[in-house]
Parts: sequence; structure tokens; C-alpha cells
Amino acid sequence: MNDLVSSPFGRPGTMVADTAGAKQNMHREMAETQSKYMMAQHFPRNVVANMDKILNAFTRPSLAEKAQYQFARGGTDICGPSIRAAEAIAQQWGNLEFGFRELSRGVGADGVPFSEVESFCTDLENRTRRPMQFIVRHWRDTKKGGYKLTDERDIYELIANQAQRRTRACILALIPGDVVDAAMDQAAVTLKTTADTSPEAMQRMLDKFSEFQVTKEMIEKRIQRRLDTIQPAQVVSLRRIYASLSDEMSLPSDWFEIEQGQESAPATKAEPKVIPTCTEEEFNKKKADWRDQIIGGNKTVKALISMIETKTKLTENQKLTIDSWAHEND
Repeated sequence: MNDLVSSPFGRPGTMVADTAGAKQNMHREMAETQSKYMMAQHFPRNVVANMDKILNAFTRPSLAEKAQYQFARGGTDICGPSIRAAEAIAQQWGNLEFGFRELSRGVGADGVPFSEVESFCTDLENRTRRPMQFIVRHWRDTKKGGYKLTDERDIYELIANQAQRRTRACILALIPGDVVDAAMDQAAVTLKTTADTSPEAMQRMLDKFSEFQVTKEMIEKRIQRRLDTIQPAQVVSLRRIYASLSDEMSLPSDWFEIEQGQESAPATKAEPKVIPTCTEEEFNKKKADWRDQIIGGNKTVKALISMIETKTKLTENQKLTIDSWAHEND
């Protein structure tokens, strides 16, 4: 009579306590959700004012540079709003709640752990919601195969990386298309009016592309001209390509002619190249040849300095010396 099998669900008291806690959490979440919907109804978005806020946001060059990605498909270049652009539009459009969350974890048939993740965007004013659920394997691919991830930080970064693109899709599904199109048009206008083609700007661009092992020669081959003669429209196109590589929408080989074995995956960026400072001894050895290029009219001062600083960084005194060569016959 006393030999009872223990309940797999635990003691009744424990069950009541667990249920009470679960109900409390559920009621709190329901109250928070109802509060958000009520606030959205009391303070509806002003579409005219919010549209102006969106357009004003994309007049900032720093945002416009990251606003659009670009990739090739079927021989055609396709561009669209980047993750950063979607977030900026959602923030200014108002009454939107978006993000991602990890729902559960498990282990696949191949022994690799995985996470079930949900990206979402909710329009609190219109009471519409766009969720997107997907699986993220705790696995990192490498050129030699891959390996399981065990560090929690690595797992979170992998989940966040894949979730951001889904979150962008959820955001764009709830925001009117003409609003997004107007924001992208404003970003394009901003880029064209602020396109910097100076040697310093081109060097910064080369430094960014070097993260993906894209060289100056590869860029010049794509734009069919030397980098010191680049046009503003080509700067805009290269910025979109860089945004596409950063968002992992494409690979370097989609845009540039890369020799076999040189391409690097977007998730494993190369360390930025450290350019050494030119010593006085090195400068004195080469200054005769550099001076002849200025005196003979083969290069301008800016073009020569830009070329030199792709390999070695000049000091201010060295730059002044180069500049003085252009005024020797004045």
C-alpha cells in the first residue's frame, strides 16, 4: 500500500508554486503588452512629421553611407535598404517594436547544438505583427571544415548576426514601401553631394576594403580607371558594395576578380593593414625620383602623396617638402 511510484511531475505543492509563478509572468507580460498598445492608440504617429524625420535622418552622411547594400544576381546589380537603414526608418516611423529572441535550444541529429530563434516586428498602432522563426546551428564554417561553438559570447554573436537580417525583413514588411523608397532616394542624394574623392578619403576606403582582402588593383580594375581619377557616382557604388560585404549579403568575388585561394569569408575579416611611418633615411633615398615625377608633370602633389601613403605614412614635414617641389619654378 505504501510502495508508491514517485510522480514524474513532482509534489502537488511544487506544481502549484510553479504554476503560480508562470501565471504571474504571463499576467505581467500581458499587462506590458496592453500598456504598449494603449500608449500607441493615445499617441498615434504623425505620418507627415515622421516622414520628415526619416528624410532628415538620411541627410547625415554617416547614415547614408551605410544605408544601402548592393549585390549581383543574374547579371543585374540589386540594391536595397541595409540593416542600419531599416532600424533608422523604424525608429523615426514610430510605434514599432522590433528585435529578436532565443526561444529554445536543442541538439541536432548530427550532434551539433542549435537555437530556435524568432525575429519580429510589431506595429503597436495597427496591431499587426510580423514574426519569423528560424534555426541557428552552433557551428562556424571554416575553409578546413568547421567546428562547434561552445563559448556563449560566440553563440550570441552568431545568433545576432543571422537574426538581424530577418529582423530587417520583418521591419520592411510593416513599413509602407513608398516610405522606404523615399528614404533610399534621400540617402542616394546625400551620397552624391558628399562624395569625397580626395586622396585621404580614397585611402580610408582602401583600408575598409582591405578587411575583405580587396586591394587597390582590384578596385581600379572594376571601375576601369585609376583611383585618383574616380568619379563621385563610382564612390557611391563602392560604398554600397562595402555595405553589402559588411551585411554579408555578398562575397568579394561577386564584385572583384580575386585569384583562387585569396577570397576570405565575410565572417572572418582580415586584420587591418598597419602602414609604417616613412623614416628620413628612406625619404632621402627616394626623394630624387619622387621630385622628378613632380617636376616632370607626371604626378600632382596630391596624387604622389596618395601613392606613397599606400605603402608608408609620410610625416607633415615630408609632405611640405614634396609640396615645395611644385613651386620651385614659381
